[in-house]
Amino acid sequence: MEFKRIFKASAIATALILAGCGGDINITPTVNDNSSTTDNSVNNSNNTSTPATPVDVTCASYESDAGTVEGTFDGMDCLYNDSFSSKNISITSNITFEELPDSGVHVFEDALQIGADGDTTSGFVIPASGPTMTVKPGAVLAFKSGEAIIRIARGAKIQAVGTAAKPITFTSAFAYDRFDDEGKGPLYADWGGIIINGNAITDQCTDAERAATTCNVPSEGITSYFGGNDNADSSGNIKWAKIWYAGSGPKVGGEGDDLNSLTLNAVGSGSEFDYLHIHQGFDDGIEFFGGASTVKHVVVTDTQDDSFDFDAGYHGKMQYLFVKHGTVVTRDGSTVFMGNHGFESDGVKGASSAEAPPSNPTIANVTIVTTDGLSVRDGDPSVAFKFDDEFNANFYNVLMVKTAATQTYCITFSSDGEKQADKIMFNNSVMACNVEFDDVDGTFNSGKEPASLTGTALTAWFDGTSNIRIGSTASVLAANGFATDTASTDITISANDLSTLDAGFFDSVNYIGAVSDQDTSSNWYKWVETALTAAEQD
Repeated sequence: MEFKRIFKASAIATALILAGCGGDINITPTVNDNSSTTDNSVNNSNNTSTPATPVDVTCASYESDAGTVEGTFDGMDCLYNDSFSSKNISITSNITFEELPDSGVHVFEDALQIGADGDTTSGFVIPASGPTMTVKPGAVLAFKSGEAIIRIARGAKIQAVGTAAKPITFTSAFAYDRFDDEGKGPLYADWGGIIINGNAITDQCTDAERAATTCNVPSEGITSYFGGNDNADSSGNIKWAKIWYAGSGPKVGGEGDDLNSLTLNAVGSGSEFDYLHIHQGFDDGIEFFGGASTVKHVVVTDTQDDSFDFDAGYHGKMQYLFVKHGTVVTRDGSTVFMGNHGFESDGVKGASSAEAPPSNPTIANVTIVTTDGLSVRDGDPSVAFKFDDEFNANFYNVLMVKTAATQTYCITFSSDGEKQADKIMFNNSVMACNVEFDDVDGTFNSGKEPASLTGTALTAWFDGTSNIRIGSTASVLAANGFATDTASTDITISANDLSTLDAGFFDSVNYIGAVSDQDTSSNWYKWVETALTAAEQD
C-alpha cells in the first residue's frame, strides 16, 4: 500500500525522537478540568546531546459536562478510544481536526457522532445551530472498526474542506503498518463510512409530518434520524477529500440496511460535495435519500454496489462524475470483481406527493467504465444504469463504455422503472457497449410503461434525437484510458453546452463524458488521473 510506504520512514524517525526524550506514552483520552498544567518537555534521560526540537501537537478536543475531553498524542498520532467517542456518545460542541506533522493520523476505535440526535415525536428538538466538525486541509482520519462511522446529526455540520495540494483523507487504520498488527492491509468494509442527516425533503415522510415537524426517518446502518421540510438546508460541505475502504453489507435490517461510503440523508442544496475520490466501498459510493444536495467532480472506483444510488425523491444537481468498476485482491489472495451499477436510480421509496415528487436530478458530464464481472458480495452484473420505481432525470453528455459482455449489459429497467421512462431523458450522450440492454425482446412491454412507449424499442427510446450507440469497438477514450477522445471519428454528435441549465452550478462544456483529453492542466483532470493511478496500485 502507498500509505504504508509513505509512513514507515516517519514512524522510525518518531521512535528515535521518543527514545531520546524518555517517559511513558499515555494512550487514554484525557478529561481535563483545566485546574492545572503539566510540563512534559523536561528530558529525564542521561542523554546530554541536544534534543530534537519538540513539535507542539494538540489533538482534537471538545467540551462536555465533565470538562474538556481530548485525544492523546503518542508522539506521532492522535489516538481516540471509546471514552472520547463511540456509538453511545454524541459530541454537542464544536470540534476541529488539524493536519498532524510528520504524516501523523487521527485514529478512532469507535464511532464519531457529531450533534444530538433524536425523534421529534418524543420531545426531541432539533438544534437550530448545532456543533460543527471541522477537518483542516491535509488531515487524515483513520478508523479501526467496521462499526466505526462518522455521523452528522440534523442541525449539526461537517466542514471538511481540503485543497488540491492537501486533500483530506478518511480511511482504514489498516492502511498504516503501525496500526496493522496482523499485517492484513486495508480492504473494503474496514470502517463504516460517513452518514449525514439533514432537514431536507424525503418522500419517506408525509406532507402532514413535514408540516408538523414530525418527520423522523431512521437511517440505515445506525439508529439516527433525518428528514424535514427545507430542501435548501445545509449540513456543511466536504471538498477535496478521499473516502477509502468504507461501507458494509446488510446489517440487522437485512438487505438494504447498509453502510455506504457517504450517505446523504435528506441533505439540502446548502451542502456541497466537490472533488471527492471514493474507493473500495462495500456498499454504495454515495447514496441519496431525498434532499437536493449538489455534487461535482467525483471519482468512484472499485466500489462493490452502486457508485451513485438515488432514492426517496432526490432533486439535486451533479456534474463531472467518473465511475470505474474493477477488481481488488482480498486478504486471502483472491481477485474479485467490484461494481454493480454506476447509477441505481429509484424514484420513490415512501409515497410521493406534489411536495415530495419522485427523484428527478439533473446530471451532466459522466463517464462510466464497466466490466463483464459479477460483484463479490451480491453476484450482480456490472451495469452502467439501473432504473427503478418511477425514476425521472435529465442526463447530459454521458459516455458509457463496456468493451466485453458475456453476462452483463449497460442499461436495465425494472418494471416499476418503466412507469415514467418517458421522463428519463438522455441528451447528447454516447453508448459504446458490447451489449446495450438486458431486455429479452428489446421493447417496452411490461404493462407498466407509459402508453406512449408501449412497443417502443429500447434503442429508439435511448437514441431520441441527440444520442448515439456505436458499439464496443469504437474509439471513445484517449490513450490514458479515462479522458474522452475528442478527436474520435466514432463520436459523431456534439456535446450539449449546458447553456439552458443553471449557470450558477453547471459549467459550460464542449465535450461528452466526464473528462476532456484537451484539459490536461486542470485540477479535475489531475484529480481523476491521481485517483485512477492510486486505485490501480491498490
